[in-house]
Amino acid sequence: MKTIKSKDNEKIKLVKSLHKAKYRNREKKFFSEGLRSVELAIEHNADIVFSIISESFFRDAKNKAFIDILDSRTNVFTVSDLLFDSICTTENTQGILAVFDIDDMSVNIFNGEIHKKIILLDRVQDPGNVGTIIRTADAAGFDLVILTKGCVDIFNPKVVRSTMGSLFYMDVIVDDENDILEKLRNSNVQIVSSSLDANSYFDEVSYDESVALVVGNEANGVNQFWYDNSDILVKIPMFGKAESLNVAISSAILMYKIVR
Repeated sequence: MKTIKSKDNEKIKLVKSLHKAKYRNREKKFFSEGLRSVELAIEHNADIVFSIISESFFRDAKNKAFIDILDSRTNVFTVSDLLFDSICTTENTQGILAVFDIDDMSVNIFNGEIHKKIILLDRVQDPGNVGTIIRTADAAGFDLVILTKGCVDIFNPKVVRSTMGSLFYMDVIVDDENDILEKLRNSNVQIVSSSLDANSYFDEVSYDESVALVVGNEANGVNQFWYDNSDILVKIPMFGKAESLNVAISSAILMYKIVR
């Protein structure tokens, strides 16, 4: 285990650069903050390029066993608390982050025999929403998350943090909507889109064994392209005065109905 003291160290500069999508794409790397996230990455046998921990994290006796495990899996570097805080995206850090290769996380293959329960995010742009949907899809037993181009970058630090480690378990694809539609049709997947203008409520319809649930952009909803190519449009009833639900909340309601 080595100590990094300078803010000009190449690994410190790398982590700072990974805050931005253009550098994540160039370096083909991303990072994840937080103890539980790194623990889950290890449980999933994710390939950690290196890890950085703060001095406080290193000195905390309760972290010793985990640090030993982490040190056996990758290169671990310690930094001062102040330097650690400077490379993180959160205000109250836990003192640990890990860097991963994007290529090791990429699925890019839809297998209709394996992927039976799919959630498709159409231009969803809020990182917290995307991360929460991935986490909920994992919890609900969905097999695949598909993002259309126009969604927030899947490796955005806020997305990664919001998944609470589920990113390391879930298969995720980013693709053009025409290519996605072709793959779903070729695998006879039922396409279900959420719509405030649907005639049917979500608990009044029958779902096939293979289903792709389409949820849309926070401001504009699902693209007309998906409405035109859906087998079913469904809506969630609004009993109060609210006009709609947050996309992550509505996704959770619909996913759990589909799997039940």
